[in-house]
Amino acid sequence: MNKLLLSTILSLGMALPSVAAIVAPGDTLAENQDYTYWLLDAIKSMDPQINTDVEGSGVLRSLFEGLMNEDQNGGLVPGVATGYELSDDKTTYTFHLRDNAKWSNGDPVTANDFVYAWRRLADPATASEYAWYIELMQVANAAEVIAGEKPVDELGVRAVDDHTFEVKITAPLPYFPSMTTHASVFPVNQKVIEKYGDKWTEPGKLVGNGAYLLKEHILGEKVVMEPNPLYWDNEHTILQHVTALTINDNDAALTRYLAGELDRVQIPAGRYPQLKAEYPDEAISVPQSCSYIYMFNLDKDKGPAALKDVNVRKALSYAIDRDIIVNNILQGGQAPSYNWTHAATAGFEMPDIDYAHWTQAERTAKAKELLAAAGYGPDHPLKLTLNYNTSESHKKIAIAVQQFWKAVGVEMTPNNMEWKVHTDKMQNQDFEIARYAWCGDYNEASTYLDLFTSYSGHNNGKFFSEEYDKLMKDSKTAADPAPMYKKAEQILADQMPFAPIYQYTKVEMIKPDMRGMSLNNLMQNWYLKDMYRVAN
Repeated sequence: MNKLLLSTILSLGMALPSVAAIVAPGDTLAENQDYTYWLLDAIKSMDPQINTDVEGSGVLRSLFEGLMNEDQNGGLVPGVATGYELSDDKTTYTFHLRDNAKWSNGDPVTANDFVYAWRRLADPATASEYAWYIELMQVANAAEVIAGEKPVDELGVRAVDDHTFEVKITAPLPYFPSMTTHASVFPVNQKVIEKYGDKWTEPGKLVGNGAYLLKEHILGEKVVMEPNPLYWDNEHTILQHVTALTINDNDAALTRYLAGELDRVQIPAGRYPQLKAEYPDEAISVPQSCSYIYMFNLDKDKGPAALKDVNVRKALSYAIDRDIIVNNILQGGQAPSYNWTHAATAGFEMPDIDYAHWTQAERTAKAKELLAAAGYGPDHPLKLTLNYNTSESHKKIAIAVQQFWKAVGVEMTPNNMEWKVHTDKMQNQDFEIARYAWCGDYNEASTYLDLFTSYSGHNNGKFFSEEYDKLMKDSKTAADPAPMYKKAEQILADQMPFAPIYQYTKVEMIKPDMRGMSLNNLMQNWYLKDMYRVAN
């Protein structure tokens, strides 16, 4: 069903059937419905309001369920909500919750569970890095609640009754329903959290409303899930035993895939052409809404003095040969990037960024010129440290950039660390330059551009621009925000708070008997409840 028709039906408050693991015509289910997949890093938290990781969000979409879900192509389909109504002024959403949704302990899922979760997200006491998300949703009083200027019970959400959840937003936001698919606004069970405190996410204590139960979680080793018999659509859940294995070495993970121990794994940098030739039915490369950058620390107290100079930042960006990175190192269909927002984002218009049109020789020459003007060169090199999290791909890119920068008079020291340490250092501005990537939370340019506002919870480089903030705030009430997004991207290109490097594709090996992997969804949001294994 197309999105426009779906939106029309939902706005009238009508119900739609959920898209679950309905076996396609011609498919015969395999006897074995176990599934094992790869995680690069440990999942820091199973708490929807605390998690910030893409891999963690994948698990949370199975343990919990929000108001809306996404289908195989990224279109909206009902989750806990069967539909919604939108007021004439387009600022009040009334979601109708299904009456057969239950928590895994047997409690009914009610509108109050959403009220509690959304207030919890905004509450300064929670200290969620994603608190800003509810402000981006334009929920009434969100900014004031997050700032501690208003109590959480003044957030613009309420339970009309057990099965009616109302949200008031400050201005029309056409993509608001899409934002409800994000893990940070999933419901949580208040009495379980109050009973167990920080330990509520442990196996045996975690109570979810999703299609799966958390059976085991050994941090940095594995996550094990099995079907939730109380899930409202459990009859369509097919995978019976799911294991996610954390393997920091991507090459080792591929070896285990080829040995039959994994059903899905990321392809290491540079291996896609060979694997596609050898395993044409298993190697895939599809667009994914993520952008890979090197973020500069511009914090006035903690950032390196040299990076305060915009021309130094530009020189560092110009010197990176993106074509070598995507064509010689990654080789998985990734695109060189000179901006922030993924080019395939719906409705996005790319600005005309000057250095994107230059040859690499011209960019390198300009980098040398700018660094020389700032007092740096072969005889007086600029010394910087790059932090990156453990991954062979990140390591190869860092080594390449080290050489690119050496050629223009910069001595860069790569500094590898595990994911948790890396992200903690970024959040505390304890870095000079850091490898970073952002994957869109929904298919609209603001999911990228809001990150570099002063009120963002993820602006770890502490870039601030009043003009940029105003553009992004004004875009929320604009009839057509695209021109504002274009200007915002131009400001990022002019101020260079990061060096853009490439835009993602999902490059993986997937066993050919797996179905329902959501590969046509640009966001690459997948749901275990949609997956199944077919007979050979």
